[in-house]
This record gives sequence, C-alpha cells and structure tokens, in this order.
Amino acid sequence: MTMTDPRNLDDTELDTLFGAARAQAPQASAALLARVAADADAVLADRTAPAPARPGWLAQIVGGLGGWPSLAGLAAASVAGVFIGFAAPSAVETASGGYIAGDGYDVADFLPSYTDALGDS
Repeated sequence: MTMTDPRNLDDTELDTLFGAARAQAPQASAALLARVAADADAVLADRTAPAPARPGWLAQIVGGLGGWPSLAGLAAASVAGVFIGFAAPSAVETASGGYIAGDGYDVADFLPSYTDALGDS
C-alpha cells in the first residue's frame, strides 16, 4: 500500500497497520549510538558556563544604599520627617525654642534684600 492509495482505511485496518509497525520497532546500531555519544561528549566539552547576569539599575541603587533593610529605615525616617514637618507637635516647638512653627522667623528673613547688598549705612 502506498500513501497515494485512494481507498480509505477503516479502524480495524489501521489498527492492523499500526500493530505491525509497533512489532517492527527499529533498533539503532551500536556504531550509531557510539557516534552520538562521542558527539555529545565533544559538545559538552566545548560548552562554558554563561556569564552571570548583570543586576538591573534598581538592584544597583538598593545595593548602593545598603540593601532592603537600610532602604526600609530610610523610608521610615522620611515618613516620620514628613509627619513631624506637617503636624508640628508642641514638643517639637518647645524643643526648638519656637523657631520651627512659631513666629521666630519669616520666609522673607531668609531672602537677601537690597539693603544687605548696599551695606549697613
């Protein structure tokens, strides 16, 4: 039977053909298996381990700051500083002498003026 046989096979004929094919399983020769093993050994001998992957930019930044524990401490200190800056509890005002949240300084006190540029005359 050829592949171009126009007749269709039913299931029993196909089962017979597949059973015959399973009974005649091809066996590789010892010479072929030896050549395949020699080729595999040659390929394995030529292989080298891949270079380790370079860490990404985020991992480099975190490593530069001391790792995730240090970053967690930095984040906690930042949140505490923002909270103290907005809330300004009375204990902070007392400890700073009233200069942080009190009337000690104004924004204009830190800006240069024309009189400072001209001198104290």
